[in-house]
Amino acid sequence: MNKIYLDNAATTPLSEEVIDAMVETMKVNFGNPSSTHSFGQEAKILIENVRRQIADYLHVTPAEIIFTSCGTESNNMIIKSCVEHLGVERIISSPMEHKCVSESILDMKNRKGVEVNYIRPNEKGDIDLAKLDELLKNSDKKTLVSLMHANNEIGNIVDIKKIAQICKENNALFHSDTVQTMAHMDLDFSDIPVDFASCSAHKFHGPKGIGFAFIRKATGLKGIITGGPQERSLRAGTENVAGISGLGKALELSLNNMEAYTQHMQNIKQYTINRIAEEIPGVKFNGRSSEADNSLYTVVSLLLPYKNPLIGLQLDMKGIAVSQGSACSSGASKPSMVMMMILSEVEMDHCTPLRVSFSHMTTEKDIDALVDALKEISKDFVIENTNVEHR
Repeated sequence: MNKIYLDNAATTPLSEEVIDAMVETMKVNFGNPSSTHSFGQEAKILIENVRRQIADYLHVTPAEIIFTSCGTESNNMIIKSCVEHLGVERIISSPMEHKCVSESILDMKNRKGVEVNYIRPNEKGDIDLAKLDELLKNSDKKTLVSLMHANNEIGNIVDIKKIAQICKENNALFHSDTVQTMAHMDLDFSDIPVDFASCSAHKFHGPKGIGFAFIRKATGLKGIITGGPQERSLRAGTENVAGISGLGKALELSLNNMEAYTQHMQNIKQYTINRIAEEIPGVKFNGRSSEADNSLYTVVSLLLPYKNPLIGLQLDMKGIAVSQGSACSSGASKPSMVMMMILSEVEMDHCTPLRVSFSHMTTEKDIDALVDALKEISKDFVIENTNVEHR
């Protein structure tokens, strides 16, 4: 059976060039980067070259890039250190955040007594920035705003430059989970005054187990993993040299091919929207995932007009991998918080959300196979709610 992978928002397959770079690193640059001999210093030079590469991409200084194991670690470190070391007493966020952000915030609320304010999204999944400005003006407490750049389930993109400016005007810190947009979009942090951001290499064909945090020097953030002086004493522990090498190669490939990759995935996304809209009567698209603007080109979120909690398994049995939510919540028995925020009770009871996500490797034939499978599965269901509207 020919297997088709359409769950790239969860993770992406490694590029062959990335694998080759990592294997070469493991063979040649096996020294401990903290060692003073040539083996260690060669590994250290490799790490610093990748750090400089990332800094050049983001238009920041290398000292502001801290290697971590993934976006989850980066987000945990930033949020918890802001409370424990920078005196943050209040966090403003959204119910639409990734679980590593929402759970970190909840942990700080429960353990440290931090006040938490949530901005509820509208039916399209948009955040009201006027409400953010109002919340910031209504309190003198030191505040951290944590809002993701692009939603991992519905693909909505927020204006992080505008949010950062609102935060600066109100003396608040701003953290953005940029895991879904890093290496997929041009990001200039010399122009966007975000204080903190996060990255996972496996979202752009790099290895799992490696990522980084952007930490603006002026913030004075401190690490929460203590030990040795690695990563400017912000993240103790021997660095994952092979992982960092893989991240660097994946970033290089993404940046060198960004225009071509972007165009390809935009075309695939529009092809997917057109085919599904034509072939699946009553289907709707969640959030802004069907729009060209303000939406990730990697994600389309569908709402099928019938209830079928087993559809992910049925598609998998046909060799097609998609997601019924984000990877961190797809195994849960209840719908994700994102779907609960944007769907009506009727839609929750009678419809089925499905996320399809692409890479530059996705083809129109892959989408044709998905549409054919959805049509076959849909025959077993009576469509009664084709006029259901989002709340």
